[in-house]
Amino acid sequence: MPRPRTLSDEQLLSMVLDVIQSEGPDAATFAAIAKASGLSGSTLVQRFATKAGMLRAALLHAWDRLDAETARLAETLPKTAEGAIALLTGLSRDYGDSPASYAEGLLLLREDFRDPVLRARGGAWGAALTAALAQRFEGRKQAQIIARLMLSQWQGSLLWWGFSSEGAVADYVEQELRLFLAALQPKLI
Repeated sequence: MPRPRTLSDEQLLSMVLDVIQSEGPDAATFAAIAKASGLSGSTLVQRFATKAGMLRAALLHAWDRLDAETARLAETLPKTAEGAIALLTGLSRDYGDSPASYAEGLLLLREDFRDPVLRARGGAWGAALTAALAQRFEGRKQAQIIARLMLSQWQGSLLWWGFSSEGAVADYVEQELRLFLAALQPKLI
């Protein structure tokens, strides 16, 4: 098969992410990406300089996609408690429906924690997501606190789903978030 003359950054970074998500971050070598993309290893070195540079670029691309999906959901869902549940449930769909696929995502999180640029990007996303959740509790006592607690509950429910594997991840998350909000009634909401 002839090598493609060019691939857009988005196409190439999506291919890198595919390799990372299917085989783990350590598998994203120049040789593996050259094979997946049809580009030469030297072309990849020219584009990214190092494997770490390629990994960072791919994970920043993943953050861009997550930011865009978060913004889309925040703009389209109602500013209600139901909208908060729908926002987090919608974001959960990207985790797949098997603990193995979720575990691969945790390997990406490891890379985000290791790199200060990626860690800052995660922090910024967390702040934006907290603000979007707080909007759904606007006018209620302690909206920011409810948003932070709900965000923590969401992440915890993803972990517990990974251990239990009870049904689809989005269904499990929705159930857990409903229990969480019910426990807050009427004290904080």
